[in-house]
Amino acid sequence: MNTPGVLSFTQQAWEQVLAKAKRAVVYLDAACAESLHWGCGSSRLLEAVGSPACYLREFEPAAVGGGAEQPKAVFVLSSLLKGRIVETLRDIICRSHFQYCVVVTAVNHAVHLTANHVPAAAAAELEGQQPVFEQLEEKLCEWMGNMNYTAEVLHIPLLLAPVAPHLALTPAFASLFPLLPRDVHILNSARPDRRRLGSLAEVDATALTPELLLQIRCLVSGLSSLCEHLGVREECFAVGSLSRIIAADLANFAPAKNRRKTATGRASVVFVDRTLDLTGAVGHHGDNLVEKILAVLPRLPGHTNDVMVNMVELTALQAEEENQNVVVPGCLAQSNDPAAKALWEALLNTKHKEAVMEVRRHLVEAASRENLPIKMSMGRVTPGQLMSYIQLFKNNLKSLGNHCGLLQLGLATVQTLKHPQTAKWDNFLAFERLLLQNIGESTMSVVLNQLLPMIKPLNQRTNDDYSPEELLVLLLYIYSVSGECSVDKDLGEGEEKVKKALAQVFCEESELSPLLQKITGCDSSINLTFHKSKSAVDELFTSLRDIAGARNFMKQFKSVYVPGNHTHQASYKPLLKQVVEEIFNPEKPDPVDIEHMSSGLTDLLKTGFSMFMKVSRPHPSDHPLLILFVVGGVTVSEAKMIKDLVPSLKPGTQVIVLSTRLLKPLNIPELLFVTDRLHPDLGF
Repeated sequence: MNTPGVLSFTQQAWEQVLAKAKRAVVYLDAACAESLHWGCGSSRLLEAVGSPACYLREFEPAAVGGGAEQPKAVFVLSSLLKGRIVETLRDIICRSHFQYCVVVTAVNHAVHLTANHVPAAAAAELEGQQPVFEQLEEKLCEWMGNMNYTAEVLHIPLLLAPVAPHLALTPAFASLFPLLPRDVHILNSARPDRRRLGSLAEVDATALTPELLLQIRCLVSGLSSLCEHLGVREECFAVGSLSRIIAADLANFAPAKNRRKTATGRASVVFVDRTLDLTGAVGHHGDNLVEKILAVLPRLPGHTNDVMVNMVELTALQAEEENQNVVVPGCLAQSNDPAAKALWEALLNTKHKEAVMEVRRHLVEAASRENLPIKMSMGRVTPGQLMSYIQLFKNNLKSLGNHCGLLQLGLATVQTLKHPQTAKWDNFLAFERLLLQNIGESTMSVVLNQLLPMIKPLNQRTNDDYSPEELLVLLLYIYSVSGECSVDKDLGEGEEKVKKALAQVFCEESELSPLLQKITGCDSSINLTFHKSKSAVDELFTSLRDIAGARNFMKQFKSVYVPGNHTHQASYKPLLKQVVEEIFNPEKPDPVDIEHMSSGLTDLLKTGFSMFMKVSRPHPSDHPLLILFVVGGVTVSEAKMIKDLVPSLKPGTQVIVLSTRLLKPLNIPELLFVTDRLHPDLGF
């Protein structure tokens, strides 16, 4: 492996797991399965197990135990070993015949001490010892029924799902999302005896719920392991309130102190709150094929970042509805197929039109190599043309096997291009462009009035009209892009009209989607009264107002809206672009909104001295590696924009984009309106 990166970090971690897996029954939780899926593929794990029977199982309370001929188990878990996780371990082991158990956790032992309320001073004295893991090893032997059996508990940092060399995600933290002003009210009501928090800007680690703090600490544990693998001592920076807490926690993470002393490389880690710019997350201006694939194809079960590709076309089955579940679906992650991986990375890094041509080129070359009877055609690429190339492989098992990864990406492309939602993508784009022009020229109430005729009940909607969820996406676009710049006296009235129309639409749905069920608290539209629907919509608008005011505390990054003039139309300027441009500003001023998080006394002294002496404060452009972590998700086109922008501003700088998940527009209403951000489910 050449220079260490997100892929080598993930593969190295999995090699340690694979070394333990021979002839074992392997239980994986969803987040670890996703890391394996993108990092090295389940086939590597099956090879390592080396048993003719399939010994892979999902880690869940109902999981099948090990039979008499299965004496060894490996459990691969992304979470803390506590509460429900330990109960599930006990239940599986007690109904099995295991004599050797290995439990792998992605969370550092130091975080287990924190989770078990061991004070920091006492934890420091335990350096090199792992009492929590040792106690669990004893329990495992007890559950196996013989204290002479073998049990191992170890930490391996299975944090990332590496989607590309420049982009990796953290599946275990897919629901981590920055806080909103409404969360501050909840925090205040939970601490009546303490000083009231006036705003999000005042929220620090001491104000957070214990669950959220622990979730952050688990993430920090993994990021610290990544920095160790990269061989860097990191300086931490933040844009936004939750990012500030995460960056400070990483800067002061006790187990990182020793590795930083010996690290030879340097890196800047900049955390950014997604809520400061939701326009990029719900907008449709990313001219990228992968974004469309993620938005329209159904999700791969148990995954947050991959989709199901229907493979029926390559079989002798009829492409009927009832045959969809007979054939195992394909997917986008092709970690063991170099040719498919090359195409995947090309799709991530090119515009839609070029990407489709790239798919055609790969299919034509593969068919030529297999001597299949290909009819060449130039000009515009159509789904039918791509399908005709894919069909050539249909009855040729050897060719199918050789190019299976490529065919999955080809079918994903065809199914996306033919999908009715893809035609709608352009409608969204046209409306968003119109909004951008109107926001500058008119008030928010006028903009909302333009949305009003588009809010139609089910019996008046055609396929071109917007569903209730899609209307929420448009509202999020409006409030995020306009910010608080254009609040006017008629806004209350304009909002009220939209609220009533939306509440009525919710009531008239024939069945409520999972998102609408969570928003309204009703599992069926029959039970949904107008009153109940209206109060749910009122709550939504509280969050929309929060999003409009999300940048209020920023001094520099106050707006993502660029007004038009005689030569240019009004446009949207992504916050992430502004942040990166500010980091590499050749004037190198002290960043105003990119806060540096000090890691202990030396840094504080530097900051203090800098008031009356010439001491240079750490700057995010100081180091050859920039790690940009977007808290709350990132889109494919944002990651590409950052990857292209950094070397153009400062050649020679390496950049890695990390985020909690890959976003499609419909993820945002879910994360914003129905996720309990303050109380993540840690299982205890």
